[in-house]
Amino acid sequence: MTLHLYDTATRAVRELRPRVDGVVSIYLCGATVQAPPHIGHVRGSVDFDILHRWLLRTGHAVIFCRNVTDIEDKVIAKAAQEGVPAWLVAARNERAFSQAYETLGCLPPTVEPRATGHIPEMVALIERLIAAGHAYASGGDVYFDVASWPPYGRLSGQRPDNVQPADDADTDERKRDPRDFTLWKAAKPGEPSWPTEWGTGRPGWHIECSAMAERYLGPAFDIHGGGMDLMFPHHENEIAQSNAAGNDFAAYWMHNGLVTTAGEKMSKSLGNSLLVSEVLASMRPVELRYYLAAPHYRSMIEASDEAMLEATSAYRRLEGFVDRATELVGDVDPADGVLCADFAAAMDDDLGVPRALAAIHEVVRDGNRALAAGEKDAVRGAVTSVRAMLDVLGLDPRDPRWGGGADADLTGVIDGLVRLALEARQAARARKDYAAADAIRDQLTAAGVVVEDTPHGPRWSLRQ
Repeated sequence: MTLHLYDTATRAVRELRPRVDGVVSIYLCGATVQAPPHIGHVRGSVDFDILHRWLLRTGHAVIFCRNVTDIEDKVIAKAAQEGVPAWLVAARNERAFSQAYETLGCLPPTVEPRATGHIPEMVALIERLIAAGHAYASGGDVYFDVASWPPYGRLSGQRPDNVQPADDADTDERKRDPRDFTLWKAAKPGEPSWPTEWGTGRPGWHIECSAMAERYLGPAFDIHGGGMDLMFPHHENEIAQSNAAGNDFAAYWMHNGLVTTAGEKMSKSLGNSLLVSEVLASMRPVELRYYLAAPHYRSMIEASDEAMLEATSAYRRLEGFVDRATELVGDVDPADGVLCADFAAAMDDDLGVPRALAAIHEVVRDGNRALAAGEKDAVRGAVTSVRAMLDVLGLDPRDPRWGGGADADLTGVIDGLVRLALEARQAARARKDYAAADAIRDQLTAAGVVVEDTPHGPRWSLRQ
């Protein structure tokens, strides 16, 4: 079976047929960096990272472009509120997003362009739209003429006559039609601006992604992704302006579900967001990744402590098997692992991660039975397969990235020191000095190290 993906534009699951054989090009709408990331922001990044990893595992090359929106109304408003330049707000929060992506184990994109670095491309695209009769300048602004493009609304399933007025301008007086959306905004005092033939100003939000996608992926590429909240108006407007300018644009549209709290979209403006940094105070990065990755990417996630605890427990069952198996058979290379048929079929069926995880848990059950029976060959096969499948999902417990984030380089040192203490404890027990052995264990416990005695010797972990 080959990979099939749900295409929002056609409302159907379609076989992925890249424009260039063996190479998949992806554009993902990245962060608008007016604030630090909450878990709703990074949910899509984790989902598309899994797509990236599955494509690599199945032999594809991937060109992955994820943009940074560093000039936009929200960034400018935040800067005005703080009394600082817009670039300072953008730079600070871009670093926070980059750290969150890395902390959650996302592979780096091929390119991560900033909107402010591509103003010439945006101006050139607007000029093409004006020349083609699909855009017009008015009072220093430039607008896309929605009435000039009859296919408008097809992505979101709306008829052009029913489309609500665009609310991306201070006034509609300069527009021919309230539905027309802004391509270029005339400068206001104190705002970032660039000179053009229409006057000094800055780009509208939608033109940014069209210009950057064309710059790095060309006029036609494979997959455009983002959250379902971007379907309208952002993605609808991208399609309209790109197609009207003569570009085929994206062949497939993928939209991930949102993270909600009490049924509402997680949003800074609503005051219901859970910052990534806050959530990571109570769970490990790999456990948060499991929590975000485990539901199907198109489903909604209702954020709750109970759901996070369930995800943590489920991941630790997988991790526990990998640890116990590794103690018995030694380290293995997940690249040698065989992906079970159910796992591969689930991933090829629109990235069916819930079914894929069910397949992994089934192999773990078999592996635990082999562990209980002391069947080393069967254990080795199971743990190699489990690690291979978890690696596709970015969840391999033995991956060095999960060794402690910024303190990963200390993992080996800590392991060595703890093992020295455990060897001293074992020596004390051998000479029947149980008081000394218990004292060592108590000191380790006080330091946050949990010791578990197993038939294969003591195993330690950090208290969570």
